[in-house]
Amino acid sequence: MQAATNDEGPITGINVTPLVDIILVVLIVFMATAPLITRRALKVDVPKAAHHEKAATEALQIVYNAKREILFLRQRVSPDELMRRLSAASAASPELHVTMTADKSLDYGAIVELLDLVRGAGVRKIGLEVVRK
Repeated sequence: MQAATNDEGPITGINVTPLVDIILVVLIVFMATAPLITRRALKVDVPKAAHHEKAATEALQIVYNAKREILFLRQRVSPDELMRRLSAASAASPELHVTMTADKSLDYGAIVELLDLVRGAGVRKIGLEVVRK
C-alpha cells in the first residue's frame, strides 16, 4: 500500500490578503475619526445657549481663541489675510455662510471687531456657534 504524498511542496509564501484587509479597515477608521480629533484640538471655551439651531448648509468656520488668534479653516491668519480670503470667497459665492466660534473669555468689543471685519469682506450670513447647556 502506498502512502498519499503532497505534490505541492511546502508553503513558502505568506497570504497577505487578510493583512491588507485589516490595514484598509484601520485606515478607514482613522479617516473617519480625523475630523473629530482636529476639531477637539482647537482649545476654545464656547459659551452655552439653551436655544440654538444647527446650520442647514456647510459654512466656512472662523475660530477666535482666548489668545486672540484668528483661525480660518483651521489655519492661523492675520485680520488682513482673513479679509482678503473672505472677500474672494464672498465674490465667488454671494450666498456665503460663515460661522464664528469665539472663546467666552474674550471681551465683547473684540468679537464685534471681528464681526465688523467679516461683514466688511462682504459676508452677510454669519452665525455664532454655541454649545447647548
